[in-house]
Amino acid sequence: MAKSLIIRKGDRVKVIAGKDKGKESRVLRVYPHKERLVVERVNMIKKHERATQKKPKGGILEIEGTIHVSNVMLLCPSCSQATRVGSKREGGNRVRVCKKCGKDID
Repeated sequence: MAKSLIIRKGDRVKVIAGKDKGKESRVLRVYPHKERLVVERVNMIKKHERATQKKPKGGILEIEGTIHVSNVMLLCPSCSQATRVGSKREGGNRVRVCKKCGKDID
């Protein structure tokens, strides 16, 4: 069964731990079952690509690696601060709420 994460694809986050601490960027992909995220230009890794007919030279690519969800905090769109996230029900739907300013994130 897949877990539900507070952070979703497209959210802006701030890295709070690791080698890229302090960077603010956008979430590209979410892996809820592994509790990991791919964040734009964060945790860059080198991937060696084999030579093929399309790319006869091959080469070394730099791509984003995954980062654990506990190492990032969501940036509130209204107050632009890294914040913890609460939730409330509105009309049968769960809505994410900023703990610092109290406004809806969704």
